[in-house]
Amino acid sequence: MRVIPTSNSLAEVFSFPHPANEYAARMVAGMVVVLSVGIILFQVPWLMYVLAYGFLARVLTGPTLSPMGMLATRVLVPLFGNHVKPVAGPPKRFAQTVGLVFSVTALLLYYAFGLSMVAYGVLGVLVFFAVLEAAVGFCAGCFVFGIMMRLGIIPEETCEKCNNLHLPVSGVTESQASAP
Repeated sequence: MRVIPTSNSLAEVFSFPHPANEYAARMVAGMVVVLSVGIILFQVPWLMYVLAYGFLARVLTGPTLSPMGMLATRVLVPLFGNHVKPVAGPPKRFAQTVGLVFSVTALLLYYAFGLSMVAYGVLGVLVFFAVLEAAVGFCAGCFVFGIMMRLGIIPEETCEKCNNLHLPVSGVTESQASAP
C-alpha cells in the first residue's frame, strides 16, 4: 500500500530545526572540510555536485535529506554521547545558504567556464570557513546573520525566534524542531 504524504508531513520534511544542535552543525562542517579538501587535493571535480546537493538539502530540509546531516545527527552525535548545545536555527540555515552559494559558484566556474583553479580557490575559501566552524565553533554565516539582524535586514519575527530558542520556526512545533 502506497502512502501519499500529506501537506503536514511535507512541511515537516521541508523545515529546518529550531533550535539546531551546535555539535551536529560542527560535525557537518567537518565533513564539508574533508569532502572539499578531497575535491581539491585529488582533483575530483564531479564531487562538487555532491557538495552542492548537500548544502541544498540542508537549506531546504535541515538534516532530513542531507547525507552529512543524517550521519551527524543519527550516527556521530549519538556515538559521541548525544551532546546537545541548542543554537538558533535561522542563522544556521543562512550559513548553509552561503555554503550553497559557494559550492554552486565553484561548480559553475569549473563546468560552465572551465576555470578549474578559480573553482578550487572558491572551495578553498569554503574550507577556511568550514574549518572555523568545525574546529573552534565560529560560524561566519551566523556572524553575518547577526549583523543583518542589528541592521534591520532580518525581519523582527525571525529576530525573536533567534533570541528565544523555544519559539518554533515556520509552523514547526518545538518537538518537531528538536527531533534530529
